[in-house]
Amino acid sequence: MGKQDQGRLGLIGLIKEVFNWYPSEYPAAERKLLFKLDLSILIFACLCYQTNISNAYVSGLKEDFGLYGNELNYFNVCYYVAYVIFQIPGLLLMSRPQLSRWLLPTLEILWGICTFAQSRVTNVHQLYAMRFLVGMLEAPVFAGTHFVLGSWYSGPELFKRAGTWFICNPLGTMVSGYLQAAAYKNLSGVGGMPGWRWLFIIDGIFTIPVAFIGFLVFPGIPDSPKPFYLTSEDIDLAKERLKRAKIRKPGKLGLDVFKRTLKRWHIWVFVFCYICMIIASYPDQYMNLWLKEEGYSVIQINQLPTVTYAINILASWLGTTLAAIYPSWIIYSSVTTCVVFSCICMIVWTIPKALKFVAWYTLGLSGCTSPILYSTVNTVVKDDSEERALIMGSMMTFGYSFNIWVPLLLFPTAGPNGAPRWRHGWPVKTAFHILLLTGFISALLLHKRK
Repeated sequence: MGKQDQGRLGLIGLIKEVFNWYPSEYPAAERKLLFKLDLSILIFACLCYQTNISNAYVSGLKEDFGLYGNELNYFNVCYYVAYVIFQIPGLLLMSRPQLSRWLLPTLEILWGICTFAQSRVTNVHQLYAMRFLVGMLEAPVFAGTHFVLGSWYSGPELFKRAGTWFICNPLGTMVSGYLQAAAYKNLSGVGGMPGWRWLFIIDGIFTIPVAFIGFLVFPGIPDSPKPFYLTSEDIDLAKERLKRAKIRKPGKLGLDVFKRTLKRWHIWVFVFCYICMIIASYPDQYMNLWLKEEGYSVIQINQLPTVTYAINILASWLGTTLAAIYPSWIIYSSVTTCVVFSCICMIVWTIPKALKFVAWYTLGLSGCTSPILYSTVNTVVKDDSEERALIMGSMMTFGYSFNIWVPLLLFPTAGPNGAPRWRHGWPVKTAFHILLLTGFISALLLHKRK
């Protein structure tokens, strides 16, 4: 069904299309293949969530280590420096069939070890080092999963899977908030350790088994070694689907990848979009700092922000799914309008507390912008697998490179312009959301003109 036909759907038809993951017009073998891929890729990817350092920070870490300056920003700087450095190498490795299946599960095991280690740090410098290692190990996970999705799926089915997978990030942070609240309440003092240390231990306990599951079920890309649950007929069908969708299989990896990528508009526009997105999204995760300033209890500080992540989850899934049905620029424009309203509330600041809660929670609607953007990259650059990997790695590299220094200037933790007031940060966030919308629509127009 084309988007013009879908645009005339009634409410019942729209609801059916949202949940139509296995279209009846697909042959039974193709529907079965999609089901196998959904179970293997999405379940493993959704279980790979990261610990939210800010939860530990507001749950006793700050007081235990005497962190009353910009240390929270420095934690993020250490993380993002490593995250940026290892993005492009990680994504190019993900494009190699022999490595693609094993890379993410291996990194997950190492990440779990580092998570355990963070529970035993004795000073802030050790935590800086651990945050660097975590950033290095997590670097290819996000964009790499999008690359894998774009290597198996296409069209509306890709958008729906990307939106569903993307919910794991806010869901992981949401779960982390509840875990930290439970750890603070029930485990503080157990074994002579405060609750924030137990959060890292609990996350590590979850992580290691997930990694071993990944070695069994994660399929990599269609040319990777075949996992046990896919038959030779499944692989042949998957490759046939790629041919129909005109998605090119991986080729030789050489310097020519950089030359041909830099000659096309894709990398320039999509990297610009992601830089705007990263700068604009930084404050969204720090509602807990406002709650701490307002004097809420530790349990409330960890639990109340989870509403934002719940909205983020719904927006990620529903918004991306609707972008497969209706023109994606409409979804982007609607979300931008809502987020700009929230930003204006934050710029004014002196507003009723109930409205400020609404403003914080409305920021969660921006959750769909990232999976829609990555699905658009997968769709627009489907004719060159290596270019697609390089663009996704570059988006993460250059986007998160701004997270190394921009927060120190615009979103400091302490000081007269510090969190959560951010007198300079909120206006800049507003401007970059508008620039993101402009860049995204420009990409659609350039692709349509081609």
